[in-house]
Amino acid sequence: MQFNIHPINLLRALSMALELSTGGLSRHHWRTALISSRIAEYTGLSNDEQHTIVYAALLHDIGAVSRWEEKQRLHHFKQAGPDIYHHAEAGYELLKNSPQLGMLAEPIRRHHDCWDGSSPSGLAGRQIPLASRIICLADRLEVLLRDDLFIFEQRPEILSAIRQLSGTYFDPDLVKALHEFARQESFWLDLVNPHYYQNFFRNIDVYGLMKFTIDDVINIAEIFATIIDRTSSFTAIHSRSVSLIAAFLAEARGYSSEEIKAMRIAGLLHDLGKLAIPNEILEKPNKLNEWEFAVIKQHTYYTYRILAQIDGFEIIAEWAAYHHETLDGTGYPFRIGEKSLRLGSRIVAVADVFVALTENRPYRATLPLAEVEKIMRAMVANRKLDGTITADLFGGSHAYDLAHQAASMDLDQKR
Repeated sequence: MQFNIHPINLLRALSMALELSTGGLSRHHWRTALISSRIAEYTGLSNDEQHTIVYAALLHDIGAVSRWEEKQRLHHFKQAGPDIYHHAEAGYELLKNSPQLGMLAEPIRRHHDCWDGSSPSGLAGRQIPLASRIICLADRLEVLLRDDLFIFEQRPEILSAIRQLSGTYFDPDLVKALHEFARQESFWLDLVNPHYYQNFFRNIDVYGLMKFTIDDVINIAEIFATIIDRTSSFTAIHSRSVSLIAAFLAEARGYSSEEIKAMRIAGLLHDLGKLAIPNEILEKPNKLNEWEFAVIKQHTYYTYRILAQIDGFEIIAEWAAYHHETLDGTGYPFRIGEKSLRLGSRIVAVADVFVALTENRPYRATLPLAEVEKIMRAMVANRKLDGTITADLFGGSHAYDLAHQAASMDLDQKR
């Protein structure tokens, strides 16, 4: 299993997860990245500076996506009071220690800081990183775009709104640059053309000079696992626990060291699509109604569609996203039966069920291991889970040891 992934291909896919909603995908981060790229290019920034700006733009709201209400509130032009700075700081905390993405932390931290110094940080003017000033302008321009109005009808009003905040919210030099290159009709048409973005990312060929190894991807997947598990107060380490147990089961089945690493990634990202689920559904203490369960079912679909875009992730996408498929073909969302369900997907399914049953949930407390085994053996009998993998899990003291390791991780997370 070979991994040689261009950063832009990984980040553009993961940035899609930040766009998830019950209504599908928006393109806020991609559009913001495109606008930021045009500003950076027009103002003559170096390739390295452009790299940082585009990467940071693709992830600029990463600190907000775990909280549904905050994510929705950000997509309005007017500032949402002091709350608007919380997600920027949260994004900084997520990325600051990352060997691969740490250079994005400060630009993301300051992307809502005001030119006039009125933000909580107190930074003003050129004290604010240039990358942050560019993303700030690009972000606010993007949220002004309307899908229900021809783009050239919107252009005067958008530019007027931007101009009114020049020197207070925005860097005046960047506003001037925007007004100059915004004379190009092609800029606006590219923004609203959903088919253009593949060209945009493909044309950034210089980004391919740096590539991520499988260990780099694991480190980035750890960051996204943190985001995913913050969507509910009951799942602080769910993704890491699934990753731990899936890797153990893969090793028991004779997977190579590289395949075990790939399994770790699948476990860490298996619930990536849960960023499309409102917090009130994830934490509902009572039984879900039909509509709420339908909303839940879309999470594995989005996990697959997002991960399948990443070069080299074809198998990982299946392992991760098919964890609610069943041997009898009644699972979701693809209704894949036993003949088409790979061993890796069966491993993640067993790991996911085990972790879910041993976690506190809003509708029940943690179950004792004997009860967990009884439930999972019954699922095997009903052709919901793979019997051989389930036997691997409950052989000897494996289940107890793995549950103890997961509990230890939970304690570390809470400290």
